[in-house]
Amino acid sequence: MTWYALLIAVIVIERLAELVVSKSHSSWSHERGGIEVGGGHYPVMVALHTALLVGCLAEVIALHRPFIPSLGWPMLAVVVSAQTLRWWCITTLGRHWNTRVIVIPGARRITGGPYRLLPHPNYVAVVAEGIALPLVYSAWITAAVFTVLNAVLLKTRIKVENDALAGLT
Repeated sequence: MTWYALLIAVIVIERLAELVVSKSHSSWSHERGGIEVGGGHYPVMVALHTALLVGCLAEVIALHRPFIPSLGWPMLAVVVSAQTLRWWCITTLGRHWNTRVIVIPGARRITGGPYRLLPHPNYVAVVAEGIALPLVYSAWITAAVFTVLNAVLLKTRIKVENDALAGLT
């Protein structure tokens, strides 16, 4: 269990690093006339992703979930792969990457890296992580609840992004 708590701590640190990067990118975008859209769902997204991390530990501790190697190790590999994909997205978008939806009018749409393969590869990483991270240590309730709620949220988020990106060349 200790190593799982450390894994969650590493993910928390990564999320905090993402927020620092996002804040810098947000300022950069606003300085260039960037416009934020769909900000109303952002607090819900933050709360849901925070609940995922809390739920991973709370379920394992409260319900005495076991580590099942035949499930846990493959799920850990999925978590690592999701982080790799997430950072590929971040580095591909550069200063245009953000946790918010901010579009600079007249900017070019980025279609390289993972974006040449999928329209929203970062959300593939989010979905994979949301399922796999809890299942590393058999927290199946957290995985199921997050997956359902995240699907509802992503329906809104992807529509907001698609509408915002439609104006880019």
